[in-house]
Amino acid sequence: MDVSVWLVVGAVAVLLMAGTAAVLLVRVIRARKLLVDAGVPLHNKALVWAAVIYTVSPVDLLPDPVYLDDIGFLLLALRSLHSAAHAAGAGRGKPAATGTESGGNLSASGSN
Repeated sequence: MDVSVWLVVGAVAVLLMAGTAAVLLVRVIRARKLLVDAGVPLHNKALVWAAVIYTVSPVDLLPDPVYLDDIGFLLLALRSLHSAAHAAGAGRGKPAATGTESGGNLSASGSN
């Protein structure tokens, strides 16, 4: 094969990895809101932070040019956080079930 073909293949691979990294970065930023939510268990929050630390750490399961282990760990952590937030009733604009049903609203409890 010609050198220019390998350059094109390499450029496409780099663009695909950069696109995947950008999508994951947006998902991690959006997941930050769920991290502050009190209804999400601590182990799900810790898993997300462990995934972020693993992604930026120099120690990897696979060599650094291959980001499959980093991406996989981030996806696992984000899925875990999303399912825990969904089970807690957070996210997608829905209030948590514990705050509204138990009379957690200050104006409602103050008027009684």
